[in-house]
Amino acid sequence: MSARLIVAWLVHLYSALGAVIAFIAILFVEQLQFREAFFLLTLAVAIDASDGTLARAARVKELLPNFDGDRLEDIIDYFNYVVVPCLLLIRANLLPPQDALWLIAFPLVASAYGFCQKQAKTADHFFLGFPSYWNVVALYLYVLRAPLWVNAFFILALSILVFVPIRYIYPSRSPYLRSWTNTLGILWGIAIVAMIYWLPEPPREIVFASLIFPIYYVWLSLWLELRRVRLKDIQRPG
Repeated sequence: MSARLIVAWLVHLYSALGAVIAFIAILFVEQLQFREAFFLLTLAVAIDASDGTLARAARVKELLPNFDGDRLEDIIDYFNYVVVPCLLLIRANLLPPQDALWLIAFPLVASAYGFCQKQAKTADHFFLGFPSYWNVVALYLYVLRAPLWVNAFFILALSILVFVPIRYIYPSRSPYLRSWTNTLGILWGIAIVAMIYWLPEPPREIVFASLIFPIYYVWLSLWLELRRVRLKDIQRPG
């Protein structure tokens, strides 16, 4: 086996580590060790954010055409972005106890639909519909400790948004304001690690400062979506 093939397989192995992380995170959640589980989910995000760049550099699709790295990534992402956070929402008692099981079915089913859509990621690097960031949702619900009915509302609303074809930016590959977005994203990632380090009671100023990036992310996505719709209407004949 050539060195290039070995490197290509190593990249896939690197991606597959996300499955191991998901399994260990489940064990931590079941033991009510939420801080450790959130750290592992953050590590999974770091792998997910970097394996695509490594795959393109190693030309894995060209060298290993019979192995579907995108399918591997979707399987792992569904666990780390959906299954583990949903389990954490239940075990951390972040939903109304009498309604928790049927409420958690919404993100599980909605995200299963979202992951199976061929246009879940558009050709120009946008996510179509809410991109199942349940790991982020779970962290903020855990930290902010809002009333349980508020948590339930957010879970239902975001589950519905999976089906709404609004385009959300893919931060590392966005064709708009990529440098600015990535810089804010890095600062946000540092704030997230700090929040997890100080769990269960992180400093409130860090928590609220960290919300700047999610607000910016939603604002930019919606602004670009409105801009796209307006341009489409202007260009429409008649």
